[in-house]
Amino acid sequence: MRRILAACAALIAAAVAGCSTIPRFEAANDIHVFLVSIRDGDRATFDEHVDKAALKANLKARLMTEAGHSDKLAGVGAFLAGPLVDIAVDAAARPEVFRVVASEYGYDPQKPLPSTIAIAGLVKPLDGGRACVVARKGGPCMFIFKNEEGAWRLIDFQGHINLDKGRLRLTD
Repeated sequence: MRRILAACAALIAAAVAGCSTIPRFEAANDIHVFLVSIRDGDRATFDEHVDKAALKANLKARLMTEAGHSDKLAGVGAFLAGPLVDIAVDAAARPEVFRVVASEYGYDPQKPLPSTIAIAGLVKPLDGGRACVVARKGGPCMFIFKNEEGAWRLIDFQGHINLDKGRLRLTD
């Protein structure tokens, strides 16, 4: 009887642990589709996986916060938090731009993309139906995706925001 109870307890623990990873794999699957859209230049699929309104709002808030910590950026941050951030996000939120950034990280369109399982290892579930994606295991959050009506969409970038020669640059 003890063996049966121990086996049942182990199965229940495995099932509970498995349930907690399901959102990671769901997110990883959509993130894989997102990466394929970048590689293939598929604008329609890319747009399905980016919430531009949320991305703009989050970048504006980050710019204002970072500008408030730097005297030399205070005026620039306040200025950029308006329509220029909208323009910058619209210009940057294209598969071609993400492909260039990916190549700077060593990804090549001819190389195979990481599998959904490999991506799942880089996804950390967050509260509110969100998931953090790290560039390397144990690294800081770089991208935040949110489950919106059954699709995981990019809503935030957590890397550094640099103003380089009047341009908005996102780096890790």
